[in-house]
Amino acid sequence: MDLDIIGAPNQILVNGTRLVWGELGAGPPLVLLHGLWDSHRAWRRVAPLLAPHFHVLMLDLPGHGWSGRPDAPYTLAYFADMVGGWMEAIGLARAHVCGHSFGGGVAEYMLLPAHRARVDRLALVAAGGLGREVNVGMRLAAVPVLGPLVTPLALRVGSPLVARLLPQLLGHMEPAEAKVVQRMCRRPGSIRAFQRALGAVIDVRGQYVQMAQRDHEIADLPPIALFWGTRDPMIPAHHGTRFLERVSGASLT
Repeated sequence: MDLDIIGAPNQILVNGTRLVWGELGAGPPLVLLHGLWDSHRAWRRVAPLLAPHFHVLMLDLPGHGWSGRPDAPYTLAYFADMVGGWMEAIGLARAHVCGHSFGGGVAEYMLLPAHRARVDRLALVAAGGLGREVNVGMRLAAVPVLGPLVTPLALRVGSPLVARLLPQLLGHMEPAEAKVVQRMCRRPGSIRAFQRALGAVIDVRGQYVQMAQRDHEIADLPPIALFWGTRDPMIPAHHGTRFLERVSGASLT
């Protein structure tokens, strides 16, 4: 597989879509789920630190990275079903699950009855789905008519500019890494996947899909740990503190 994969490269067909992932380390399985307009490479710095303690599996979600880009709804339920189907296909009955940003929302949906048995422990890194507020750029991208017109140019041209001019917003991405990201995001179907996934959770007022709306469907919660940066420019850290107010036993770093 001639792709830029962190760790050992793997791929498999799930419901007709090719899913690609990298693996590192040994120990209890830990599934890492990246955010919107991103890939498994978002974990390139942290995965080697986790590998001595866990069998780390870094999946490219459908519509992202090197995975396929089907004509799909790209809702949180769709992603959760694809992650669950992937775990079943590779014989992974249960794992710790960690999701960042949009991937955090996917991880939260894994707690619903269809996939709850697959989640051992849950980690959420600046996760979506825990409150209404979100970066204004994301809200503008969700504006009907305007968003679909402007978003392709903003993603193709704006993202590289942000990487150069405002590197802190993208975690001070290395120049070589930025080129890999651009290669992946230029694959056909990437814009469609982004717009559908964004529209499935965000409108002009913010995140209209929140996990609190589905809490009553969750029979029991695994141990949950949240991680946030106090100056997060995308999703505010107080979403994490509010989560602690309504969920006992969780922790926030």
